[in-house]
Amino acid sequence: MTAPAARTTDLAPTAILVVGAPASGKSTVGRLLAERLRPGAFIEGDTLWQMVVGGREDMADPPSDAALAQLELRYRHGAMLSRSFVEAGISAVHVDNIFGDGVTAQLDRMPRRRALVVLRPSVEAIVRRETERGTGAYDGWIGDDTLADAVRTFDGWVGEVPPVGLWVDSTEQTAEQTVDWIVDRLDSAIVG
Repeated sequence: MTAPAARTTDLAPTAILVVGAPASGKSTVGRLLAERLRPGAFIEGDTLWQMVVGGREDMADPPSDAALAQLELRYRHGAMLSRSFVEAGISAVHVDNIFGDGVTAQLDRMPRRRALVVLRPSVEAIVRRETERGTGAYDGWIGDDTLADAVRTFDGWVGEVPPVGLWVDSTEQTAEQTVDWIVDRLDSAIVG
Protein backbone atom coordinates (compact mmCIF):
# COMPACT_ATOMS: atom_id res chain seq x y z
CA MET A 1 0.00 0.00 0.00
CA THR A 2 1.40 3.39 -0.95
CA ALA A 3 0.83 6.68 0.83
CA PRO A 4 -1.47 9.17 -0.86
CA ALA A 5 0.28 11.80 -2.95
CA ALA A 6 0.83 15.11 -1.22
CA ARG A 7 -1.31 17.99 -2.48
CA THR A 8 0.71 20.50 -4.49
CA THR A 9 -0.15 23.95 -5.69
CA ASP A 10 0.78 26.08 -8.68
CA LEU A 11 0.51 29.32 -6.72
CA ALA A 12 1.66 32.44 -8.59
CA PRO A 13 5.22 33.24 -7.43
CA THR A 14 4.78 34.41 -3.84
CA ALA A 15 7.07 35.15 -0.89
CA ILE A 16 5.60 33.30 2.10
CA LEU A 17 6.85 34.30 5.56
CA VAL A 18 6.35 31.62 8.24
CA VAL A 19 6.77 32.73 11.85
CA GLY A 20 6.17 31.26 15.29
CA ALA A 21 7.96 30.52 18.54
CA PRO A 22 11.00 28.22 18.51
CA ALA A 23 9.84 24.56 18.30
CA SER A 24 6.49 25.58 16.80
CA GLY A 25 7.41 23.67 13.63
CA LYS A 26 8.51 26.53 11.36
CA SER A 27 11.43 24.77 9.70
CA THR A 28 9.68 21.44 9.18
CA VAL A 29 6.42 22.98 7.98
CA GLY A 30 8.22 25.59 5.88
CA ARG A 31 10.37 23.03 4.06
CA LEU A 32 7.38 20.75 3.43
CA LEU A 33 5.35 23.71 2.16
CA ALA A 34 8.15 24.77 -0.20
CA GLU A 35 8.30 21.20 -1.54
CA ARG A 36 4.58 21.42 -2.37
CA LEU A 37 4.90 24.64 -4.36
CA ARG A 38 5.65 24.37 -8.08
CA PRO A 39 8.32 25.70 -8.13
CA GLY A 40 9.25 26.45 -4.52
CA ALA A 41 12.37 27.46 -2.58
CA PHE A 42 13.08 27.26 1.16
CA ILE A 43 14.92 29.98 3.11
CA GLU A 44 15.71 29.18 6.73
CA GLY A 45 16.55 32.03 9.09
CA ASP A 46 18.82 29.78 11.16
CA THR A 47 20.94 29.08 8.07
CA LEU A 48 21.34 32.82 7.48
CA TRP A 49 22.30 33.27 11.17
CA GLN A 50 24.94 30.52 10.88
CA MET A 51 26.59 32.26 7.92
CA VAL A 52 28.34 34.56 10.38
CA VAL A 53 31.15 32.23 11.42
CA GLY A 54 33.56 34.64 13.08
CA GLY A 55 32.33 36.94 15.83
CA ARG A 56 28.72 35.79 15.71
CA GLU A 57 26.66 37.23 18.57
CA ASP A 58 23.71 35.11 19.65
CA MET A 59 20.47 36.62 20.90
CA ALA A 60 19.99 36.61 24.67
CA ASP A 61 18.05 38.55 27.25
CA PRO A 62 19.17 41.33 27.03
CA PRO A 63 20.69 41.23 23.52
CA SER A 64 23.97 42.93 22.68
CA ASP A 65 24.13 45.66 20.03
CA ALA A 66 26.09 43.27 17.80
CA ALA A 67 23.43 40.55 18.19
CA LEU A 68 20.71 43.02 17.20
CA ALA A 69 22.72 44.21 14.18
CA GLN A 70 23.34 40.63 13.05
CA LEU A 71 19.65 39.79 13.52
CA GLU A 72 18.66 42.76 11.36
CA LEU A 73 21.15 41.62 8.69
CA ARG A 74 19.64 38.11 8.81
CA TYR A 75 16.15 39.52 8.27
CA ARG A 76 17.30 41.73 5.38
CA HIS A 77 18.99 38.78 3.69
CA GLY A 78 15.88 36.61 4.09
CA ALA A 79 13.78 39.29 2.40
CA MET A 80 16.41 39.82 -0.31
CA LEU A 81 16.50 36.09 -1.12
CA SER A 82 12.70 35.93 -1.13
CA ARG A 83 12.55 38.81 -3.58
CA SER A 84 15.20 37.23 -5.82
CA PHE A 85 13.36 33.90 -6.02
CA VAL A 86 9.97 35.52 -6.68
CA GLU A 87 11.46 37.72 -9.43
CA ALA A 88 12.78 34.49 -11.02
CA GLY A 89 9.28 32.98 -10.94
CA ILE A 90 9.83 30.75 -7.89
CA SER A 91 7.74 30.96 -4.72
CA ALA A 92 9.92 31.37 -1.62
CA VAL A 93 9.06 30.14 1.87
CA HIS A 94 11.09 32.11 4.42
CA VAL A 95 10.95 30.86 8.03
CA ASP A 96 12.35 32.86 10.92
CA ASN A 97 11.90 34.02 14.51
CA ILE A 98 10.22 37.37 13.90
CA PHE A 99 7.64 38.80 16.28
CA GLY A 100 5.27 41.73 16.76
CA ASP A 101 5.79 44.73 14.50
CA GLY A 102 8.96 43.08 13.20
CA VAL A 103 6.67 40.91 11.07
CA THR A 104 5.17 44.01 9.41
CA ALA A 105 8.67 45.37 8.77
CA GLN A 106 9.75 42.06 7.24
CA LEU A 107 6.66 41.85 5.02
CA ASP A 108 7.38 45.40 3.84
CA ARG A 109 10.86 44.29 2.71
CA MET A 110 9.49 41.36 0.74
CA PRO A 111 8.11 41.40 -2.82
CA ARG A 112 4.64 42.77 -3.49
CA ARG A 113 3.07 39.28 -3.78
CA ARG A 114 3.53 37.99 -0.25
CA ALA A 115 1.82 35.86 2.36
CA LEU A 116 2.09 35.30 6.11
CA VAL A 117 1.64 32.04 8.00
CA VAL A 118 1.77 32.20 11.80
CA LEU A 119 2.24 28.86 13.57
CA ARG A 120 0.82 29.00 17.08
CA PRO A 121 0.51 25.60 18.75
CA SER A 122 -0.19 25.53 22.48
CA VAL A 123 2.55 26.33 25.00
CA GLU A 124 2.35 22.72 26.23
CA ALA A 125 2.89 21.37 22.70
CA ILE A 126 5.94 23.61 22.21
CA VAL A 127 7.41 22.56 25.57
CA ARG A 128 6.95 18.89 24.58
CA ARG A 129 8.51 19.44 21.14
CA GLU A 130 11.46 21.41 22.53
CA THR A 131 12.07 18.77 25.22
CA GLU A 132 12.01 16.00 22.59
CA ARG A 133 14.35 17.78 20.18
CA GLY A 134 16.66 19.10 22.93
CA THR A 135 18.11 22.03 20.98
CA GLY A 136 18.34 24.43 23.92
CA ALA A 137 16.58 27.13 21.87
CA TYR A 138 15.19 28.67 25.05
CA ASP A 139 18.31 28.38 27.23
CA GLY A 140 19.15 32.08 26.99
CA TRP A 141 15.64 32.99 28.10
CA ILE A 142 14.95 30.62 31.01
CA GLY A 143 17.05 32.20 33.77
CA ASP A 144 15.42 31.31 37.09
CA ASP A 145 12.18 30.33 35.36
CA THR A 146 11.03 27.12 33.68
CA LEU A 147 11.02 26.17 30.02
CA ALA A 148 7.25 26.68 30.04
CA ASP A 149 7.72 30.25 31.34
CA ALA A 150 10.19 30.99 28.53
CA VAL A 151 7.81 29.52 25.94
CA ARG A 152 4.98 31.65 27.34
CA THR A 153 7.17 34.73 26.86
CA PHE A 154 7.74 33.85 23.20
CA ASP A 155 4.08 32.95 22.73
CA GLY A 156 3.21 36.43 24.01
CA TRP A 157 5.48 37.90 21.34
CA VAL A 158 3.78 35.76 18.69
CA GLY A 159 0.46 37.11 19.95
CA GLU A 160 1.73 40.64 19.17
CA VAL A 161 2.03 39.82 15.44
CA PRO A 162 -0.53 41.94 13.53
CA PRO A 163 -3.75 39.95 12.90
CA VAL A 164 -3.18 39.36 9.18
CA GLY A 165 -2.38 36.29 7.12
CA LEU A 166 -3.14 32.71 8.08
CA TRP A 167 -2.87 31.67 11.74
CA VAL A 168 -2.51 27.96 12.46
CA ASP A 169 -3.06 26.16 15.77
CA SER A 170 -1.05 23.05 14.91
CA THR A 171 -1.22 21.57 18.42
CA GLU A 172 -3.00 18.39 17.32
CA GLN A 173 -1.57 18.19 13.79
CA THR A 174 1.42 16.44 12.30
CA ALA A 175 3.65 18.61 10.12
CA GLU A 176 2.09 17.04 7.00
CA GLN A 177 -1.45 17.78 8.27
CA THR A 178 -0.44 21.37 8.99
CA VAL A 179 0.91 21.79 5.47
CA ASP A 180 -2.27 20.26 3.99
CA TRP A 181 -4.30 22.76 6.04
CA ILE A 182 -2.12 25.66 4.83
CA VAL A 183 -2.19 24.58 1.16
CA ASP A 184 -5.99 24.41 1.28
CA ARG A 185 -6.12 28.00 2.62
CA LEU A 186 -3.16 29.72 0.94
CA ASP A 187 -5.39 32.45 -0.51
CA SER A 188 -6.21 33.49 3.07
CA ALA A 189 -2.49 33.93 3.81
CA ILE A 190 -1.95 36.60 1.13
CA VAL A 191 -1.33 40.06 2.66
CA GLY A 192 -0.90 43.57 1.27
